[in-house]
Amino acid sequence: MLEIKNLQISFLGKATKAAVRGIDLCMAKGEALALVGESGSGKTITALTLAGLVDRQGMEISGEINFCGKNLLDAAREDFRKIQGKDIGYVFQEPMTSLNPLMRIGRQIEEPLALHTDFSPTRRRELALEAMSQVGLADPELCYRKYPHELSGGQRQRAIIASAFINSPKLLIADEPTTALDVTVQAQIIELLRRINKERGIGILFISHDLNVVRRLCENVAVMRRGEIVERGRCAEVFQNPQHEYTRRLVAAIPTRERRKR
Repeated sequence: MLEIKNLQISFLGKATKAAVRGIDLCMAKGEALALVGESGSGKTITALTLAGLVDRQGMEISGEINFCGKNLLDAAREDFRKIQGKDIGYVFQEPMTSLNPLMRIGRQIEEPLALHTDFSPTRRRELALEAMSQVGLADPELCYRKYPHELSGGQRQRAIIASAFINSPKLLIADEPTTALDVTVQAQIIELLRRINKERGIGILFISHDLNVVRRLCENVAVMRRGEIVERGRCAEVFQNPQHEYTRRLVAAIPTRERRKR
């Protein structure tokens, strides 16, 4: 479904800064793949470039991002807009800044349908309420009429996820979607993403620095450091027997009961 070849991303200015240094990455249809690494390793800029959410002015991007047989780096802006929200959904880290504070939640969830289908307003509303129910929003009718500030952080993130998968995309990019949430809500969101992946067959590219969260959701993992992928493989194998020194340090930093006791 997705094949990234020799992707290089640099920010131009007084001094050119390389953010991504020739990475290769593949995803099969319906796969749950984690992209992990510390802040500044290049995870988010890779995902934003894949989703067409970067302003290429002031940037130099080369390589290939082949999505369902089409190189997205060569795609015209109009063609990219046909993919965004339809074939590729995006869940951001902070839901409050991802939602329009002046628009009711229901309208925002059904917006991808308005852009990519010819459904009537009544049908869009029905599908939005159904999606809200599927992501566990209690009383969808009431939530549909509310504004973002009237929902909790967990409810807002559920609304974002509902909007991201309402069109049944081939790929859902989740960029640290649980970072701003408490551990109880975090577990619920991870379970929701896992259900979307298994029941709907939607591929998930999960970006995180939390390895405990990663192994609860994903089958495969790619470890990123300083713009390069230093290790990849099955989660169980990489976490049990890491080969790269950086991966060994990441795994060693995972909290365990013994470390908590000390």
